[in-house]
Amino acid sequence: MNAFYIPIGDGRFESTEHTRGPWSPDAQHGGPPSALLGHVIERCEPREGFDVGRVAVEILGPVPLAPLTVEARVTRSGRSVELIEATLSSERGVVMKANAWRIKRSDPPLELDPAVLPSGSRPGPDTARGDAPFPSDQKIGFHTAIEYRFVSGTFIEPGPAVCWIRLRKPIVAGHDPSPLERTLAAADSGNGVSATLDWNRYVFINTDLTVTLHRQPVGEWVCLDAVTYPQPHGIGMAESALFDEQGPLGRSTQTLLVGRR
Repeated sequence: MNAFYIPIGDGRFESTEHTRGPWSPDAQHGGPPSALLGHVIERCEPREGFDVGRVAVEILGPVPLAPLTVEARVTRSGRSVELIEATLSSERGVVMKANAWRIKRSDPPLELDPAVLPSGSRPGPDTARGDAPFPSDQKIGFHTAIEYRFVSGTFIEPGPAVCWIRLRKPIVAGHDPSPLERTLAAADSGNGVSATLDWNRYVFINTDLTVTLHRQPVGEWVCLDAVTYPQPHGIGMAESALFDEQGPLGRSTQTLLVGRR
């Protein structure tokens, strides 16, 4: 099992143990199926000179460790922007869906004053700690198929955190992960790396994931500068500024269901 998913034909994929999440031994982490949706979105009627600028994923129910069917179609086509819809289904029906905006790159590139561009960086993965324990008793899962290194915080240290994440395995067997796949897989961990509540007493499960990119990621590492905002009424939000080793690249948000176990 050298990948998160194995293609089995006709848009169907076998899920491997590497997709397992922290909440149930029978349910997937949100990162791999979000990246799988990104995989098919990028291959849906591809157009030269276009990049995906935003992906919004809705998590309609637990994603089982089972065969999945993934489909994508262009629902709004245009000269400069187009909208793609994708669904991910198990034998129980649709369990995730996504909308993605694909946007035409400017050619020639725009001449911009560097002063108006986003700046800043985070200490790189080479200077970060890679020994933080992950709060799961599962021997194999998403946490064993990624490499994570913390600049600040840890999974079990409450509060904001800065964490670099790199996939150890491809999302789909036989395909190198694209920058979009890497980013979607990592971004779904924002509520985990910046957890503010005890994993043993509370759940803080995201119902969605929205990733907006102002440039395409470069390299294997994605950094989350993440913070979680839980509220007593049980609705929360996690927000992550996204970086690669060249600097800022976008932002992700997650709506959270917060409750006692």
